[in-house]
Amino acid sequence: MITSSRLIHFQTLMSSPLDKTYNPTAVEKKWGAHWAEHKLFQPRQTEKSEPFCIVIPPPNVTGSLHIGHALNNTLQDILIRWKRMQGFQALWLPGTDHAGIATQNVVERQLKEEGLSREDLGRPAFIERVWKWRHQSGDHILEQLKQLGASCDWERLRFTMDDGLSLAVKKVFVQLFEEGIIYRGERLINWCPRCLTALSDIEVEHEDVKGTLYHIRYALADEPEVFLTVATTRPETLLGDTAVAVHPDDPRYQHLIGKRVQLPLTTRTIPILADSILVDREFGTGAVKITPAHDFNDFEAGERHGLQPLTILDFKARMDPLGLKNAMVDQTLLANLSLKSVKDARLLVIESLQEQELLLKEEPHPMAVGKCYRCKTVVEPYLSPQWFVKTAPLAAPAIDAVETGEIRIIPEGWQNNYLGWMRQIKDWCISRQIWWGHQIPAWYCRTCNKEHLLETGHAIGTTTEGGVIPESVTMSCFITSDAKPIVSETAPTQCPQCGGDNLFQDPDVLDTWFSSSLWPFSTLGWPEETEDFKKFYPTSTLVTGLDILFFWVARMVMMGIKLTGQVPFRDVYIHALVRDAEGQKMSKSKGNVIDPLTKMNEYGTDALRFTMASMASPGRDMKLAEERIEGYRNFATKIWNAARFIQLHTDGTKTPSPPNSRPFADRWILSRLNHAICEVTKALDTYRFDQATSYLYQFIWHEYCDWYIELAKPSLQRDNDPDAGATRHTLLESFETIQRLLHPVMPFITEEIWQSFPHEGLSIMTQPFPTENVDWNDAQSELDFSLLQAFVSTTRTGRALLNIPANQPLAIFGTSTHSNESASLKDLQTSIESILRSTLTLAGTPDWPSDRILQLVAGNLTIGLPVEPNLDLQQVVKKVKKQIDAKHKECSRLESRVSSPAFREKAEPSVIQESEERVISLQQELALLTSSEQQLGTMLR
Repeated sequence: MITSSRLIHFQTLMSSPLDKTYNPTAVEKKWGAHWAEHKLFQPRQTEKSEPFCIVIPPPNVTGSLHIGHALNNTLQDILIRWKRMQGFQALWLPGTDHAGIATQNVVERQLKEEGLSREDLGRPAFIERVWKWRHQSGDHILEQLKQLGASCDWERLRFTMDDGLSLAVKKVFVQLFEEGIIYRGERLINWCPRCLTALSDIEVEHEDVKGTLYHIRYALADEPEVFLTVATTRPETLLGDTAVAVHPDDPRYQHLIGKRVQLPLTTRTIPILADSILVDREFGTGAVKITPAHDFNDFEAGERHGLQPLTILDFKARMDPLGLKNAMVDQTLLANLSLKSVKDARLLVIESLQEQELLLKEEPHPMAVGKCYRCKTVVEPYLSPQWFVKTAPLAAPAIDAVETGEIRIIPEGWQNNYLGWMRQIKDWCISRQIWWGHQIPAWYCRTCNKEHLLETGHAIGTTTEGGVIPESVTMSCFITSDAKPIVSETAPTQCPQCGGDNLFQDPDVLDTWFSSSLWPFSTLGWPEETEDFKKFYPTSTLVTGLDILFFWVARMVMMGIKLTGQVPFRDVYIHALVRDAEGQKMSKSKGNVIDPLTKMNEYGTDALRFTMASMASPGRDMKLAEERIEGYRNFATKIWNAARFIQLHTDGTKTPSPPNSRPFADRWILSRLNHAICEVTKALDTYRFDQATSYLYQFIWHEYCDWYIELAKPSLQRDNDPDAGATRHTLLESFETIQRLLHPVMPFITEEIWQSFPHEGLSIMTQPFPTENVDWNDAQSELDFSLLQAFVSTTRTGRALLNIPANQPLAIFGTSTHSNESASLKDLQTSIESILRSTLTLAGTPDWPSDRILQLVAGNLTIGLPVEPNLDLQQVVKKVKKQIDAKHKECSRLESRVSSPAFREKAEPSVIQESEERVISLQQELALLTSSEQQLGTMLR
């Protein structure tokens, strides 16, 4: 509430009047610079205030602002501005992610345009080139976030490969290695043959495709005329089969268990095994091949049965000559298959099977194909030595933190997704065969590991300066899993075993998500006990999308608890995805991408922000139409025009008067404003951004602008009106409060308006967020307004029915069957006449003229409107009947919806309530229309 001392001080801080039209671009540029100049985004250092911290989900340095960023960062900014105004030490910590594969791909494309490759440059020069690109272009998205209004403390900007975070990464790697949580082993991993790197399970996107199921005949080794038919979607990998499996309870094949079959197109025989885990008796023929080196389920089956994997594909997903030789493939076929792609090899294998009459049939089969989340290349299961994190000991406390409520996942429905994934989590492959990223802090002694350094296509070479592995070696998969690493935060100078100095560093880099998993605490200075870490950790809220719940959120929880002993954040708010108006995923190929920067320039940033927040309903994907952004641009214009009206009619301040002594309209609007403050605060407290914006929009447009300003006009426009002083004060007081209430969502326009009125302070964001003021509550004024609103709305409905222009004065009659309402109508008579620009006679219906008065009933009210003699009643009745039909249809549809068990089970309570209220409203409208039709029909006769 504005105190009288503040109001007096306001008089010395009046700025120039607002321009006639709102120019978002100029306003945004001005106040963005103002906020930065005065460092208003830094946490307030006050002893009593509580900390509130959000760490930004770091955008990739390769990125540009897309609509998902606009949503995510708008919601974060609303929270941080709100908490800042509530007096918290609010820190929104910004930063960017080095995005290993994505960034390396960008720079490699640049090199390709120059006719170069990264191998031409060599690793040190390539990394230098990437750093150069990062310094020139890597902060582009940060400037776009500033344009969005993101009030991060930009002086605390972090980068996942800056010195502090790199130190944290090394420390964590060494600690977890020494505890046995990080290990190196040979396992089947997801391999991208285009990016030439390993991928974790969740970095593989699965796409449904129309595949083919091939039925292939395997002859029994001791009975060549008897065949076991195996069904597979990958005939080309049968050359790496090490067994065939059937279900132990399948009577069709029980007699074959333990026998051997001749592997087609090779000179090998392989066993028939019983495996109830691998085999689904209903799939295909009930017999499946086991290829441990090229299928994850087969790899696990191979471990259960002690089968030795046979790798027949190389790291570029080509048929490997050495692997084919070890698999004992027919020599002629081997020559034809050598270095062929998977696609070409499949055709050759099918052709060979057909020639030998071993392909029984082919049939269509829907299947899911894994693709690299970056380049969309089909991913291959690949047997390779890699670094892994043992997740079981990390997952247990991370599960417990959510189950006990120490971490809240909002909406609560996503908690089951998190827990389900964590309970089935597999070890995390953290090594990547690229050059850009945190190079793994592990070294090898060439002398001690001579037999473990494979030279297949990649010579190891000699020691280089600083112990860095030579350029010619690019992949640690050529260092076997039996090699003994020296893991250290600093580069060792000699081998602890032999004392030699012939060392080289593991060439792999860590998965980008490894460093990102340390983000909430490493950005605050950990492993040092910095003041920021002590004050702001654990952080308060994480705002993120569902798509990285497992990539990032789960891993931050695991790492945070393990390394700091505390959860990394208290609340995780998960927003949905933004889709186009038809609910389709946005993509350049579809041409349905909405560029937030373009829309910000076209409609203003505040309009886009309000749109994003208004659509943030829990658990629902958002359907974004450009018309919605345009609608909220109109909302900004409405606020602007209201501000100009108030400026025009307030030339200073008056001595405040108690709320209960002010005119009816002033008492009503303060009571409604107090209600809006409570509802907006409650909505933000529960992360219901959609409800907060709905309350703001409804109150500002429909109550404040449409009703209160109209009710205030008469006393402002009349000379020497006794209520004018109180009304001017209420206008200033309420509108200033509205700007503070709206500021977290629409920061630019509220700053501009607030600065243009009497004020104190550098910025609206340093002012307190409005809180409940019980002195403003006025139940009677709200009842009176409901009566006024019903009277005016019903009268306007009658005007429309009778084709009477809105500005045409009328002689209106009114009465109520309720004595209290009758008394209130007398008090409201002047306001009603002013709004309707008509005269109002308050009298019972018997005292009304008997002829040609249309009686409109609304609750206890009855309103009489004169029906002019020259009115074409036939046309009016026809129009009323048409409206009755339309309302009947809508009412029937809604009644059916509301009574549907499925709707009541799935819909939110607020949606059900809204639908029920609409049914009641329609029923009332139908009653009024039906009565009107009857009366007008009587007049016709």
